Amino acid sequence: MTEHVLPQRLNVVAVAVTMLAVAVVSATVGGLTALAIGPVYPHVLRSIGQPHGATALGPSVQRVAVQVLPSVVKLEVTLGPLLSAGSGIVLSADGLILTNDHVVTNPLPVRASSGEPTKLVTLADGRVAPFTVVGSDPFSDIAVVRAEDVSGLTPIRIGSSSHLVVGQGVVAIGAPLGLAGTVTTGIISALHRPVSTASNTPGEVDAVLDAIQTDAAINPGNSGGALVDSSGALIGVNSASATTGGDYVNGPGGSIGLGFAIPVEQALRVADQLVATGRATHATLGLEVVSDTPPRGARVVTVDPRGPAAAAGLPVGAVITEVDDRVVAAADDLLAALQSKTPGDALVLTFVDASGQVQTTTITLGTA
Repeated sequence: MTEHVLPQRLNVVAVAVTMLAVAVVSATVGGLTALAIGPVYPHVLRSIGQPHGATALGPSVQRVAVQVLPSVVKLEVTLGPLLSAGSGIVLSADGLILTNDHVVTNPLPVRASSGEPTKLVTLADGRVAPFTVVGSDPFSDIAVVRAEDVSGLTPIRIGSSSHLVVGQGVVAIGAPLGLAGTVTTGIISALHRPVSTASNTPGEVDAVLDAIQTDAAINPGNSGGALVDSSGALIGVNSASATTGGDYVNGPGGSIGLGFAIPVEQALRVADQLVATGRATHATLGLEVVSDTPPRGARVVTVDPRGPAAAAGLPVGAVITEVDDRVVAAADDLLAALQSKTPGDALVLTFVDASGQVQTTTITLGTA
């Protein structure tokens, strides 16, 4: 992908997400509490469809838990004295499991001089099996692993994020702090929240999630776990949370009611490709952008002459302010909007040109 935000120094009110326990700290002006937003990435230790309308969960939480708990697992990666624990979601009876890229790709802060990490999955019934990585994709923060020599698993029921509404009840299930089978509840706090992360692997592209925001408690180790609706259908993959501090070894602080999940359609589109080919493709505009103000938007700094943006006549210096019906107030808004698109999709960009005139253009997305 080329639609990355060029490196910039964050100002004191900037908030970012990285794959570190404490990624980028955002100190608000006036001495208020510093805020770190990071993945609910694996905790590191030493030695539900109801698509139409907001509905409180109430007594149905127990029913949802009984239905979904068999479909959520704990994933552990160990190397020497270090252990990293995250979560996963059962996709097939024979052991395909959906999780986050950062759960299984270089999840530990250091590497031993020799030897390979041990990778184990603990199933809901207590069985433990080794797992292998089928494929992973840092751009979307999605991975698929396979539990070896298992059968009889309970695949999760797949829902939809397309009709979610703010205020709708949700349940999060995973293994926070390695505590498998933990159930928390809350509501959808916001939709299409851009959440920027950084890969565990140096040199890999950063991910900008088009996230579902929830106030359900999401803690270290919840990464890769399930966010479900009141019917127990999967609507998202828990991936990141905001905390008030921490460090890489001990993980970030506890939940403050700001958790983020990857919408299920986006996660499964990538997962299907990983299972089929071992890699994922993504939609591309063929340009690079930075945040700009005024006007608020994503300013185009380079255009690939062979890419879709060039073919549509989008000039360098244009400030993109809308994608279809979504407002673009910063570069991450544009990148998040692309997560829901596939190569070949057509979208309408609204932009302000160098003369200050508002224009629109239709672009057919390419493949990256």
